[in-house]
Amino acid sequence: MFGRLIPHDEQFFQAFNELAKQLVAAARKLAQLFDDADHAAFHVRALKEIEHQADVITAAVNLRLNRSFITPFDREDIHMLVSRLDDVVDLIDGAARRYEMLHIKTVRPQAKALARVLVDAADHLHLAVEGIKKPTEVTRQVAEVKRLEEEADTIYQEAVGGLFADGGDVLDVLRWKEMYDTLERTTDYCMGVAQALQSISLKNA
Repeated sequence: MFGRLIPHDEQFFQAFNELAKQLVAAARKLAQLFDDADHAAFHVRALKEIEHQADVITAAVNLRLNRSFITPFDREDIHMLVSRLDDVVDLIDGAARRYEMLHIKTVRPQAKALARVLVDAADHLHLAVEGIKKPTEVTRQVAEVKRLEEEADTIYQEAVGGLFADGGDVLDVLRWKEMYDTLERTTDYCMGVAQALQSISLKNA
């Protein structure tokens, strides 16, 4: 089916690519936040702007979807893809706002590790979006996202286990448990995007 695309359809693919770029930007900004906690407010504001841009792109795709008689693939799949990409950006923005709300002063190494995993997952999702017309390429990138999700699960389990084993301040334990939960859930959502891309690519090969 992808071989029969008309120029009008390319506008959808350009939007998918722009949304994937916002995801990459959001993941990188979160990693910068964790590496530069002294300027947290700046990074949180920047992430909010990225999240807003992702919302604008998502809304534009859905509007175009409603106005288009012919679409490059199933409308439900287009809506699912952009919604899942936008959901990940929302979660990353939420992690940054939660970090600020919880008044965290020192970022734990495990949080930085999870943020780096998110950056890598976002990069692979972007590559999958760029290669959506090539099932083999999408499959390769999906496998990488799956590997990263498993890596994040391991980091999360060790991080949470360490929190309770250390017997530290109760409030600090609760703060970081909430942060780790959010970061781990975000990597799970990345896998959801990967699965959507895999399904779309195979259905339309």
